[in-house]
Amino acid sequence: MIKQILNKLPRKPSSKSSQNDAKNDPGFNSMNSGVNSSGKSSSGKSTNANANSGMNKGVNGTYTPSVKSKKSGAVGSTQVGPGVNRAVYEALPSFRDVPSSEKHSLFIKKLNMCCVVFDFSDPSKNLKEKDVKRQTLLELVDYMTSVPTKFNEVTMQEIIKMVSSNLFRSLPSCMNDNKLPDVYDPEDDEPSMEPSWPHLQIVYEFLLRFVAAPETDAKLAKRYIDHAFVLRLLDLFDSEDQREREYLKTILHRIYGKFMVHRPFIRKAINNIFFNFIFETEKHNGIAELLEILGSIINGFALPLKEEHKLFLTRVLIPLHKPKCLSMYHQQLSYCITQFVEKDFKLADTVIRGLVKYWPVTNSSKKLCILVNWRKF
Repeated sequence: MIKQILNKLPRKPSSKSSQNDAKNDPGFNSMNSGVNSSGKSSSGKSTNANANSGMNKGVNGTYTPSVKSKKSGAVGSTQVGPGVNRAVYEALPSFRDVPSSEKHSLFIKKLNMCCVVFDFSDPSKNLKEKDVKRQTLLELVDYMTSVPTKFNEVTMQEIIKMVSSNLFRSLPSCMNDNKLPDVYDPEDDEPSMEPSWPHLQIVYEFLLRFVAAPETDAKLAKRYIDHAFVLRLLDLFDSEDQREREYLKTILHRIYGKFMVHRPFIRKAINNIFFNFIFETEKHNGIAELLEILGSIINGFALPLKEEHKLFLTRVLIPLHKPKCLSMYHQQLSYCITQFVEKDFKLADTVIRGLVKYWPVTNSSKKLCILVNWRKF
């Protein structure tokens, strides 16, 4: 009886049979292909070689990570563009050293090379690579002035990709998280200077020349300088570096003049920035520069003024007297309003009534600004 009971109990499999069952498992085979139980591969080499895959062996026998090219990948603090290996980041031949038939392909290679973005928080990091990139950017700027034919679609795509890789980034907050908005004063707070400006300035100059170049066909370029691109440019107006905002002002004005299809969208996008500034944050670094662009736009409005433009005056420009930092952009705002009144003197009554509505009770500097406006009317 006892033997019959014991025979019915499940037996513990032997080690040999369990190994055979495991080897028949496809998951086991896929994870352990080429590696035996002794820790060596089927070729007899130690598995440490597999652990060091993707590593470069140095002179001293140590291993360092190898850099792979990815479209938007990053190695450390450096983003690597397509087709560019930072380990061999060296200067390409000059345009003067290649025949005319090869200049276009060299131009594309240099654009891809400049998609690499280096870390400027440490001035002593990647000095050689940064200098190579800066010289390459300068060559690209010079090449823009000697392009013999119109840019084709592929070239435009590469240009916008390089520009976007360098310019579009997260901006540092202009006030600390633990600092109340009422305490923020752009006149007192020291603006931060962009550490990567030696490169950014050249990229902005390159973009400016590309937009203004007669070789840039607006009908073709609007596919790449599209609404999304314009919005990201507008986001950069909040930069604390005035040098950057000056370039942005000039470039956006050129885009407005060249791409007529984008004009209503640009005006609407700027309006949205003003609305957010007036009624939400009262914090933005580029209000003065945006008003300068609008001053030129308003100057070109045809008569009689459209109802859309009059609503812009009453709903955007006049409420801009509400924020406490009015003095930062009062001169540009005053110019815009004056342009409206000069085109239609009947709007003076609307402006004065609006100024009374936003009359500051306790802010003497704002009172002075508004009184100066009244004298003009």
